[in-house]
Amino acid sequence: MAETVNIHYAKTNLSKLIERVEHGEEIVIARAGKPIARLSAVQPTGRRELGFMRGEFEFPPEFFDPKLDEEIAAEFLNGPVFPDEDLPG
Repeated sequence: MAETVNIHYAKTNLSKLIERVEHGEEIVIARAGKPIARLSAVQPTGRRELGFMRGEFEFPPEFFDPKLDEEIAAEFLNGPVFPDEDLPG
């Protein structure tokens, strides 16, 4: 069963409470005797593997063309700040 502590105790002893939670305990934090929060350990989601999406996408050769970078930069630097607004022209 979870131990219940008041907010003041939780603030004063947070490091100790977290250590207890790391060892499998669950702590309920109460205000004026009314439970308001639960302190419990986070379950690990597993380890991510680098490159797990390898081979899932294909990029056309023109994707790596340096001219495309120049075009994007020119549009970014010289384009309108608010594209939906009518520009004087």
